Parts: sequence; structure tokens; C-alpha cells
Amino acid sequence: MLTTSTVGLAPNFVPYLDAWSLQRATHRQVADRTRPETLLLLEHEAVYTAGKRTEASERPDDGTPVIDVDRGGKITWHGPGQLVGYPILRLPDPIDVVAYVRTLETTLIEVLTELGIDAVQVRDRSGVWVHGRDRDAKIAAIGVRVAEGVTMHGFALNCDNDLDPFEHIVACGIRDAGVTSITEQLGRRVSPADMADSVTRAIVDAFDTAEVVA
Repeated sequence: MLTTSTVGLAPNFVPYLDAWSLQRATHRQVADRTRPETLLLLEHEAVYTAGKRTEASERPDDGTPVIDVDRGGKITWHGPGQLVGYPILRLPDPIDVVAYVRTLETTLIEVLTELGIDAVQVRDRSGVWVHGRDRDAKIAAIGVRVAEGVTMHGFALNCDNDLDPFEHIVACGIRDAGVTSITEQLGRRVSPADMADSVTRAIVDAFDTAEVVA
């Protein structure tokens, strides 16, 4: 059974390193089968995090510190107004990380579609996207790690966060795309708290059977 835990939403923003420590502890318990699979939901204090493949030229152009982490992907920003989800799940054998990422994407797309946002997957690019007149824009980023068959890290859904921090990095290593949010797409404010229940239900529906589809 997949359980959920809301670690902290505005105004109770969670420092990234605190959440990372909680993730590792939860991952250990799930891997040891002393705790059920768990979805952690939260909003972070503002921070840049860099995955293993981040290049020097993609880091902040203003010298802002970056936390290097053990997930896949490249650099991104987390902060107030962004709903972050860390599903700590046991993947079925044989382990298929790509299928897991695709399931996360389609699950978030379903949530956004219900809001009236035409969100899509883009071939050869992870995350959830919105097509624009000039270029595609990412509305949700995904970066994961799997150890001992159990997932860590997860997704970041832009709700009503400031998009300016993305202007100082090459977000996710992609130079020819932009970033958007639910609020920007709908023209009205939608906060992480507004999205938490629908995202939780969708993730539970998608993963509570521990099946991941390609």
C-alpha cells in the first residue's frame, strides 16, 4: 500500500538538505520493508540542485550556490510555489526506470488535463511540456534515482512559482526550450496546496498496485 506524507507546504517551506535526509531514511525503510511505499509532498526553500550530468556552463550565471545530488538529469530550481513529490517506491522486476519516468509523466499530464492545460510528453526529453508558438515550455521536471530497486527523488510541478530563477541556468540542460507554470497557463493563481490532493490521488492510482507501464 502506498502511503502519503505532506512534509511541508507554504508557509512551512522545507530546506532541501532536510528533505534529502528524510528521503534517504525513508528509502532505507522501504528497501528493508519496515515501512510502506511512501509519497513525500512538499515545497522547498529556494535552491538549485544539479544532477550527475550537469555541465559547468549550465550552472547559475550569478554565482548562486548549487547542491549536487545523486539523481539523474541536470540542473534545476526548486522553491516556493512549486509542488515537489518524492515517491519512494519498489519497482517490479525487471527494473525499468524509463517506464517509471514515463508513468510519472503521464500521471501528471492527466492531472493537468483536468485543469484544462494541454500538457504533453516530448520525445527524447523527460518531464511534462506545454507547446508554445515559438518553443516548448516545461511545466513539470522529473529526475529520479533507483537503488536496491527502490526509487528516490521524483517530480517538481510548477504551480505559482517565480520563473525568473530558471533564467540564470540552463534548466535541465535544454537550451532551446522555456519554463512555464499552471498559473501562467491558466491566467489565475494555482498554488501547490491547491494541487496537492489531485496530484496525490493520481500518484496513488498510478502506483498503488506497484505496476509500472511503458
